[in-house]
Amino acid sequence: MTAQAQTDAAPIPENRRDILEKKGLAQIATIGPEGGPQLSPVWYGWDGTHLKFSTTKARQKYKNLVRNPRVSASILDPDDPYRYLEIRGIAEIEDDPDKAFIDEMSRKYMGKDYPLNQADEERVVVKIRPRHATTQG
Repeated sequence: MTAQAQTDAAPIPENRRDILEKKGLAQIATIGPEGGPQLSPVWYGWDGTHLKFSTTKARQKYKNLVRNPRVSASILDPDDPYRYLEIRGIAEIEDDPDKAFIDEMSRKYMGKDYPLNQADEERVVVKIRPRHATTQG
């Protein structure tokens, strides 16, 4: 199996778009305050243009992305762990004061609204526009 890279404006290969609709976990890599990598598993959504995930302003990955928005996401196909998609891009962050996106993701993954929402939590939606994609399998 050979890795393949895409660098055009719409870099997600057709034969990997199905992974973006599944209930896998994305491993999100950010750059920590000392310059080292930090990795976090997250639920994700795909809107046809952006890979999206939710986090809180208290989490390290949020702080890392505010400081340096370069990000990578690796997603294994939950039906075939030898098949994957890696997306690299620049994060865009939007506030999510009504926590609508985490509830949407919770309905996708758990079938109900997110049970751990806390009133004092400041949630955001992180959107990654793919600039590069690598696949295998």
